[in-house]
Amino acid sequence: MATRALITGITGQDGSYLAEFLLEKGYEVFGLTRRSSTNSFDRIAHIIDRISLISGDLLDGHSLETAVREAQPDEVYNLAAQSFVPTSWTQPVLTAEFTAVGVTRMLEAIRTIKPDARFYQASSSEMFGKVVESPQRESTPFYPRSPYGVAKVYGHWITINYRESYKLFACSGICFNHEGSRRGLEFVTRKVTDAAARIKLGMASELRLGNLDARRDWGYAPDFVRAMWLMLQQSEPDDYVVATGKTRTVQDLVDAAFSHVGLDWKKHVVVDPKLIRPAEVDVLVGDATKARSKLGWQPTVTFEDMIAEMADADIARIKKDNR
Repeated sequence: MATRALITGITGQDGSYLAEFLLEKGYEVFGLTRRSSTNSFDRIAHIIDRISLISGDLLDGHSLETAVREAQPDEVYNLAAQSFVPTSWTQPVLTAEFTAVGVTRMLEAIRTIKPDARFYQASSSEMFGKVVESPQRESTPFYPRSPYGVAKVYGHWITINYRESYKLFACSGICFNHEGSRRGLEFVTRKVTDAAARIKLGMASELRLGNLDARRDWGYAPDFVRAMWLMLQQSEPDDYVVATGKTRTVQDLVDAAFSHVGLDWKKHVVVDPKLIRPAEVDVLVGDATKARSKLGWQPTVTFEDMIAEMADADIARIKKDNR
């Protein structure tokens, strides 16, 4: 019988890549989707006939129990969250409900209905925030600098609590930034590649950005979903940092995207003080030694190749939209 997986956040970047990955491994894939007036299934349109969608919401524990009962999953991947950091400043309470308490609701549903299911929680490098050591590893203390980061710390610790208290097979992947051509347009990597594409095609002339000196450890999303799966294949549940171990500045990102499409970024990029965060996270860089040694995981795609792929995908999409 095929292994059954339930993915929350299946319509997002990671959820769509993970669904694809699991289908290739012969899984039966179930995805939790919220009822909304603007359901966007763009990222899973090409596999929608191969997955089973179940209506549910991290704000509604009853709907999660119903979903677990219907899917009877061997593995649950909790990827759904209010995951955009700037929005967490304007909607801090909603962010806490989804990104923090939502994890508890999901764990409770598993504990009640399917306690032998293996659980993956999407933790975040934003939990480290104002870092107390670099690079950051599993033992680095958390110092979150946004409502999103604070909510993710709660989700991380409640997962550990359920693992230790109820003996659930529950893991957290502390994922550093990971990108791809399905990244939302509000995220800086995609904002940059989309702008480079539009400027190249003569449809825009400038890109406004905040702090060009902010450094991030950027990896490739399909590499990261492989790490998530590997965590649930181990004999014991544990938490892992997933990262490339290399940092790039926003300026490096801009340079990579613009030079790939044959443009000089200095002629088009404008620094806008309004776009700088209230509390900036300066340098996030992960030490994925444990994931490399215990999971046998390592990144396969370089930063430059990833940005090139994203820029090419944006050019193709914009041309298609304007045809």
